[in-house]
Amino acid sequence: MGKRGKKLLAPFLALLFFVSSAEVNGGSPFVRQEGDRVQRLPGQSFNVSFAHYAGYVTVNEDSGRALFYWFFEAVEDPVSKPLVLWLNGGPGCSSIAYGLAEEVGPFHVNADGQSLYLNPYSWNQVANILFLDSPVGVGFSYSNNSQDVLSNGDERTAKDSLIFLKKWFERFPQYKGQDFYLTGESYAGHYVPQLAQAIIRSQKLTGETSINLKGYMVGNALTDDFHDHYGVFQFMWSGGLISDQTYKLLNFFCDFQSFVHVSSECEKILDVASNELGTIDPYSILTPSCPGTVTFSKNKLLKRLHSFGRVGEKYDPCTEKHSTIYFNLPEVQKALHVNPVVAPSEWETCSDVVNENWKDSPRSVLHIYHELIHYGLRIWMFSGDTDAVIPVTSTRYNVDSLKLPTVTPWHAWYDDGQVGGWTQVYKGLTFVTVRGAGHEVPLHRPKQALVLFKSFLSGSPMPTLSEFVDS
Repeated sequence: MGKRGKKLLAPFLALLFFVSSAEVNGGSPFVRQEGDRVQRLPGQSFNVSFAHYAGYVTVNEDSGRALFYWFFEAVEDPVSKPLVLWLNGGPGCSSIAYGLAEEVGPFHVNADGQSLYLNPYSWNQVANILFLDSPVGVGFSYSNNSQDVLSNGDERTAKDSLIFLKKWFERFPQYKGQDFYLTGESYAGHYVPQLAQAIIRSQKLTGETSINLKGYMVGNALTDDFHDHYGVFQFMWSGGLISDQTYKLLNFFCDFQSFVHVSSECEKILDVASNELGTIDPYSILTPSCPGTVTFSKNKLLKRLHSFGRVGEKYDPCTEKHSTIYFNLPEVQKALHVNPVVAPSEWETCSDVVNENWKDSPRSVLHIYHELIHYGLRIWMFSGDTDAVIPVTSTRYNVDSLKLPTVTPWHAWYDDGQVGGWTQVYKGLTFVTVRGAGHEVPLHRPKQALVLFKSFLSGSPMPTLSEFVDS
């Protein structure tokens, strides 16, 4: 048997072992897996070599609270590859809509809203990728109790996500103990470290180690309300996007405000800033916006108002509209095992209901970084440098406030001999910028984002110029 044949056989043998052991105990997770397997998607004109699965995991039996996931095995030899969970933020935005359909997933939606194309820079080339719509009310996730959608917050989101993972590993036991990482962007700057903390603390209490958490990576991440506000206003002012007067008023009225729950005085100045910005896309200030859709969200994280088109084709800033058409197709929902009884009447990329009723949102998660660095987790933060929503200045203030010793000083990193961005390695944390990328780094710079992801998984420094010169 050839090497490739052995690779293809390995996942089957692993499953066979778990099926046999589960049958002894009276139930087979393999049957549940097969029930979730996605055979073929509408508008899919190509074959793929990897398996993928979609479905629900109930995280609260009493209220019928269930989270929707979509899991993609690695292109080759999945049982030897790490498992990575991707989370989008908002709060209230779908990981299927963004992380999967226009960033790091293997399938992206064409302009017709009816067909798909393969993403050549999909992260499942090097890892198994799990996308989760969290919390309930987001994407296809739901609850039988309507009050659940009105009472989401950071604390319950972390608890539900932890329950989801434990149950998901029961359904996919061949991944138990595999190297596991968390990734995400934007408001997932809260979700990711909070979930990492919940995993670590749960394991300390129970001694249960099926979730083999090795680290996490967040991009353009909300981290600390003061530093993030201060960095946003400085970025907009230094970039010539707002006036001197507005800059001063933003710092006066908004610096000490919550990102999620702002005061009326701060809102008024944000409206002024919005008018001064014009119709540019604050998530990517140097690229065209989708006509007729761009406004500057008052709390800057909650509206996802831009998207970008297919790699190598004419630029299309309206991809989000195409995804909205596609995921509302009944045949697509059927292929993804969406239960029509609980399906949303209209699938949305982001839920205003979830966002506007958000409960607890701590002003900072920096204390969690201190706690988790102590446990030796691999922690990376990255930042697209053309984002005016959670800009590079905000993240730099956050990193600086951690007061970590420098291991490798600030320097450029390279991709194909060109500067891909800049990076600095600290004791316990690595910070990377991606040149020319906006809020959704893998959307704007997909090739460089894959280089970043590979370096993160391997724990290796970002590539230097000498690596290209020597080769």
